Amino acid sequence: MCIPGTALSRYINFYTDFAFKKIFGTEANKDLLISFLNGLFNLEGDAAIANVTYLGTEQLGDNMQERRAIYDVYCKTNKGERFIVEMQKAQQDNFRDRTLYYSTFAIREQAVKGNRERPWDYKLSPVYVVGILNFVLDKSDDGEYLTRVKLKDQKNRDFSDNLNFVFLEMPKFTKKESELSTFLDKWLYVIKNLYKLREQPQALTEGIFHKLFEVAEIASFNPDERSIYEESLKNLWDLNNCLDTAKRNGHDEGFAEGRAEGRAEGEAIGLEKGAQAKNRENARRMKECGVDSAIISTVTGLTISEIEAL
Repeated sequence: MCIPGTALSRYINFYTDFAFKKIFGTEANKDLLISFLNGLFNLEGDAAIANVTYLGTEQLGDNMQERRAIYDVYCKTNKGERFIVEMQKAQQDNFRDRTLYYSTFAIREQAVKGNRERPWDYKLSPVYVVGILNFVLDKSDDGEYLTRVKLKDQKNRDFSDNLNFVFLEMPKFTKKESELSTFLDKWLYVIKNLYKLREQPQALTEGIFHKLFEVAEIASFNPDERSIYEESLKNLWDLNNCLDTAKRNGHDEGFAEGRAEGRAEGEAIGLEKGAQAKNRENARRMKECGVDSAIISTVTGLTISEIEAL
């Protein structure tokens, strides 16, 4: 399979699941993740992250009824710090609450179990949740694309350094190559523009970016990698097309994006009766246009059997 348009891009689209996992989630390329995290948190010298160990991306609840968490990338440093790195392609309802919920797994797993002679003293290693967002979380006009969140009291004093959130709103990052002033700027420029580039920008002279562009070049993929990437790219295009369809047919932007991304990750969000009728009509129109039932299910929340019955 060869998707029309892929030949026009020299490098992979960072927003695809394949690209994100290949660049940030593989042992062979973990130096790319380390570089990004050091740039994001401005870590240098002895404070810099030197190595990470990848942890399981699926976190189960304490019982069968409890909702699980599935991370894009989950790792820890030699110092015990946990990093959860997520690529979020579309807005969804209760996004902040979902992020808080996901962070609890990285906290709870640190509890020492089964040692009666020396009970756990509740000492925690820091947890960092990083969200790379391909949507605007805060619709204010301040232009701030980077938001850092931590626990503080009513006097704005730090309560704890052990739970931290960083959100990168990529649509707000609009810097051109000539405007890149920090190492983080360079990373965000690459994330946003990688698939548009024909060669490595002159502003990105650091050695880590030489490796990144080698890893990201589509021509170097073997046939299996090429096939998987093209399927991942098709899924991204289908998602974007479905979001556009939902918006054109009357859905609120936040609702449409929330249903698409939330349903894809197993989030069950109730619909009001009026919205249900509109939802079924949207599904019927997409079906008539030949959109795959699985994609229709993703954007509308209807089951496959409900869609087939339309």
